[in-house]
Amino acid sequence: MTKSTSQEDKSASELIDARIRELGDWRGKMLGHLRALIRDADPEVVEEWKWRGVPVWSHDGIICTGETYKNIVKMTFAKGAALSDPARLFNSSLEGNTRRAIDFHEGEKINEPALKALIGAAVTLNTSKSKSPSKSSSRSAAKSAAKTSTKSASRSKG
Repeated sequence: MTKSTSQEDKSASELIDARIRELGDWRGKMLGHLRALIRDADPEVVEEWKWRGVPVWSHDGIICTGETYKNIVKMTFAKGAALSDPARLFNSSLEGNTRRAIDFHEGEKINEPALKALIGAAVTLNTSKSKSPSKSSSRSAAKSAAKTSTKSASRSKG
């Protein structure tokens, strides 16, 4: 008896790989690049596949999702409103009290150090002992992560 390979039989990582391949255009490349940055920023990240086909990255709670649409790849941070964004990466879903998103368009360059800092701040927020930290402590974590990321980027360039 041969076993069919349905979506239920595949891991989240395999499903994300398949989505990247199936897109086959700039959106797949962008989603793959964002995935690599997330993994680089948090080597302990857990990949999930939720809501009938949305890649999700978690670490003690959802960090962000990676949705693809006709003209954008959207990276939505579950607790983005609680994060400091000194580089002003958030450009979508700004009106809510919880989520924030970044819409990436074809050909757009990613501010990698700032994005990694934002991911790091989201992980710090998720893993903090206090489940409802003040915005100022989240901002401090984001600033600290941004400084570390900037120093690392400077060292790698030199």
